[in-house]
Amino acid sequence: MKQLLVYLKPHKWTIFFATILVLFIIVIELYRPIIIGNAIDNNINGYYKPYIETTKDGKNSVAYKDVYLTKDFKESEIKDNNIYQIVLFEDKYYMVEKISKQQSENLQKITAKDLEKVVLNDATLLQKEDLKELRKYDFTGILYATGLYLLIMLIGFVLNVINTLILQNMGQNIIFKMRKQVFEHIHSLSTNFFNKEPFGKLVTRVTNDTESINELFTTILIKLFKNLVKIFGFAVVMFYKDVKLALLSFLMLPIVGALTFMFKHFSRVAYRVTRNKITEMNTFLAEHISGMKLIQIFAKEEEKYQEFENKSEELYRANWREVMTFAIFRPCIYFVSVIALIIIIGDGSISVLNGTLSVGTLYIFISYINSFFEPIQDLAEQFGTLQSSIASSEKIFSILEEKQDIVSPKNPKDININGKIEFKNVWFAYEGEDYILKDVSFTINKGEKVAFVGATGAGKSSILNLIGRYFDIQKGEILIDDVNIKDIDIDILRSAIGQVQQDVFIFTGDIKSNISLNNENISDEMIKQSAKMVNASSFIEKLNNKYDEPVTERGSTLSAGQRQLLSFARTLAYDPKILVLDEATSNIDTETEGLITNALETLMNNRTTIMVAHRLSTIQNADKIIVMHKGEIKESGNHQQLIANNGIYKRLYDVQLDKKL
Repeated sequence: MKQLLVYLKPHKWTIFFATILVLFIIVIELYRPIIIGNAIDNNINGYYKPYIETTKDGKNSVAYKDVYLTKDFKESEIKDNNIYQIVLFEDKYYMVEKISKQQSENLQKITAKDLEKVVLNDATLLQKEDLKELRKYDFTGILYATGLYLLIMLIGFVLNVINTLILQNMGQNIIFKMRKQVFEHIHSLSTNFFNKEPFGKLVTRVTNDTESINELFTTILIKLFKNLVKIFGFAVVMFYKDVKLALLSFLMLPIVGALTFMFKHFSRVAYRVTRNKITEMNTFLAEHISGMKLIQIFAKEEEKYQEFENKSEELYRANWREVMTFAIFRPCIYFVSVIALIIIIGDGSISVLNGTLSVGTLYIFISYINSFFEPIQDLAEQFGTLQSSIASSEKIFSILEEKQDIVSPKNPKDININGKIEFKNVWFAYEGEDYILKDVSFTINKGEKVAFVGATGAGKSSILNLIGRYFDIQKGEILIDDVNIKDIDIDILRSAIGQVQQDVFIFTGDIKSNISLNNENISDEMIKQSAKMVNASSFIEKLNNKYDEPVTERGSTLSAGQRQLLSFARTLAYDPKILVLDEATSNIDTETEGLITNALETLMNNRTTIMVAHRLSTIQNADKIIVMHKGEIKESGNHQQLIANNGIYKRLYDVQLDKKL
């Protein structure tokens, strides 16, 4: 939570303003039943209130026979036998005139039998016109209460809309920032991290998990505060109105507390299981959709479908467990609230009949009881959602806390890379002390073309990865222009290296964007020139939209040779000082290879070029060929020298020559 709340710091004024709005909204929600309750007591049941004689100009005076009466009077204005009291008997209204205060109070509590005597002996039947005149201010009061209620509702609506908008805006800004932060951090992690972590899991972190946290910032925190204040507010008003009814209302709270505690526990478990199952599902889908071609080649669709069905069923069960938790909790809380309501209606009705409680106050309590258990229910559910957000945040922070193995130096050396490369007694292992390179030393001068050959696992590709500092070595030094690469800013180092790999990745977009990678510094002219130099323009110009031709993910609409040509054009567009070719021509047919070989002769001029190739025919013109075997340099020289040495290179060459024959 401390880590999550850090994201709120830039939005403290938004939180403050939202909190003020919430307080106003709560006041409105608490005041609404009071408006109706007062209207019931003062206006709808207004005939219970006695009248006294007044003048025509008296406050709220009404005409009755030959006098004027009013209900708005002070206690001191009551005199002997100047009270007029309306009574209801058998659906008809009567006026009892000129009685004392005590008689008026007795009339409000009198039994039906005694009231009949009063009506027959001392009361005057009120006609419709009389009643309308006597109660005209009650009608006005009801209209006023209606208008006030509608106004309060409108204000509450506006405040809720404003509150929702500012919180949603804040939440989206926070999630936008968090999503960028997670993606940026993933970009900064070493290649070794991606060798261990499934891609589907990382996709879940950036999408599902960040969106889960969105609800925390936009809803949960404010609602938690709102519901706590509402519960406190309801309790205060209820105690103020009637202590006995308030205490009766809270009789069910221990049961609600126990239910809430149980719900909190089960919902937390359910949420965590669901989040884990979603991650597993996304990981499975990312892996198997990307490998669908292989699945179809080996006709494993049925087996993979069965695996998917099992994972889908696990997710279904996790979601069902979550749904059932809510399905049981909500009716239980509702049942408890109904019991509390029955208690209030039962005891309150007796108090109303005894004259110790007004109908309006009873209405307020009934409204509050209906509303009192809602925030308690919401609190429990919000704690569950809070657990989901925290579970997601744990997963996100586990990524953000992943240390960057490769970091730029705090004070990088200012260098203009020209292309000299030197390895000094380099030892390197991916794991522990299982060394891939053992005490490797060599020097490649600026502009030289050097090739590395050897059996699989000899360490050739590892050398290429180390030059770009995608991994750090355990012992020794790697120098670029006599400067240790650990003292060079990573962006500067890698921008000087153009690397073409055997497995070419093509992004969704078009031909142009895949060459420039949306680099604004690379113009359309540079894109076309790069494509032309590697003969990629020969197939691009034949496409319907040429350089604007859409391509799908991984370039499935292009042949292997075309994808490789695009990767050459991409590398050349960045004009690197060091050119790295890792089995760059392995997927290209003989005709295409001839085109690229001719282009490479021009491209290698004034560039340090490092090549790794199993096809020795592609590297015979290299200035130097370094032969690797089990992580060590065994031979070094040009093609003719190595053939003359009659060593490992000669044996590799003869084997390939025999295969061709």
